[in-house]
Order: sequence, then structure tokens, then C-alpha cells
Amino acid sequence: MIDAFEDHCWQDVVPAETLELYRHYKRPIGVGPRAALLAIDLYELAYQGGPLPVAEVSRTYPSSCGENAHRAIEPTRRLFAAARAAGLPILYTTGDTRPDSKPTLIRATKRQGLRSDPSVFAIRPEFAPMPGDVVITKQRASAFFGTPLIAHLTLLGVQTVIVCGESTSGCVRASTTDGYSYGFHMVMAEECCFDRSMLSHKLSLFDLHHKYADVMHTDDIVSHLDSLALKEAV
Repeated sequence: MIDAFEDHCWQDVVPAETLELYRHYKRPIGVGPRAALLAIDLYELAYQGGPLPVAEVSRTYPSSCGENAHRAIEPTRRLFAAARAAGLPILYTTGDTRPDSKPTLIRATKRQGLRSDPSVFAIRPEFAPMPGDVVITKQRASAFFGTPLIAHLTLLGVQTVIVCGESTSGCVRASTTDGYSYGFHMVMAEECCFDRSMLSHKLSLFDLHHKYADVMHTDDIVSHLDSLALKEAV
């Protein structure tokens, strides 16, 4: 029987013998104090082609997460609403589209045909930044690498970072491990993270949950934030 610590989306891809190997990582999980919401790359590029299978939309939009991205919209809207009601700082990342800002000699991971049109790096309207939110542009996978994110979090007195966005195996993973390395309590909203590959998504969440972050169901995070909002209202 799967216990609450392992009651997540990876159950159908991680065998029982592997779960047994990771038993010593089991611990209480939860949202820590002084939290902020970090939204990783919720830009139009990830949603292109609509809520169709990724294999279908990728023929025209190779960077789209298709139905996986669109499935995450509603839980992410609820997470944003709860975070705003609780008064959490909200920070976003998006791509740096300046033509002369990136080194040109890196070849090993250079994706072919990646567009730098600024319009596709605009934040999705459902999650549009509001006055007081922080939007950070980045050139690499991690939200922390070469950006002022750590300075913003420090000045805001943040101790816990709640992460949502894409892709789970790429920018979300890199940002979460860096956040852990900087000493933040990292929380990942499971249903609000997404990827082109469901296998990569599930295995990345599994790895992160057992080593660097508390992967939590969005409903549980929202319930916690709702309780904070009620305390603020009293």
C-alpha cells in the first residue's frame, strides 16, 4: 500500500523495489514559513497549438507542451488566487529575447529552430503579472543563474519557495535544485508543473521529492494558503 509520502503521479512508473530503496527519504512535508510563489516560464511558447497531444502539436510547435500545459492551467489559476489572497510575493521568469545577450558558441544543447520572438515569451494571460509582482528574464535553465532572483527573495525575507511552471525536467528542476542549494525550503505544486514528456515529468518529480523539495498536491498547498488568508483577515 502506497503511503501519503509516495501518493503522487510517479506511482505508475516507479517500481516497488525502487520505492523501497528510497524509504530513508521519507519525512513530514509541508509549506514552510514566509513563502513566495515562483512561476517558471508560463509563457505562450509552452501553450502553442492548443490542448492537443504533444506529439501532434510538436510537428508545428516543437517547444509546446500541448495538452500537458493546458491541463495545468486551472490548478495553476487556483494556486495564484490562493497565493494572492494570502499576500505572498509572486515572482515570474521568462526568456531573455535580446538578440545579443546570449553566447553563441554553445552547441551541445542548442535546439534547432528555437524562436526568439518576444511575443511567445509573454506570460500567459491567465497568470498575467500584477503591480508589485517581479518578472525576471533568464538565459539559462535555472531561475537563479545569472539573475537577481536571490536578491529579491532575500530582500523580501522569503524562506519558502513554492514552484510551478515548466518544464519539470528542465527549468523547473534546475531552479528547484538551485533554490535548495541556496537554503530555501522548496515546495513543488505537482499539478501545476508540466513537461512535454510525462515520463520525464514524473521521474523528475520523484527525484526532486526525495532529495531537494516537498512535492505537494496543489489542493493541499491551496488549503494551507487559504488558512493563512483567513488569519490575515482576522
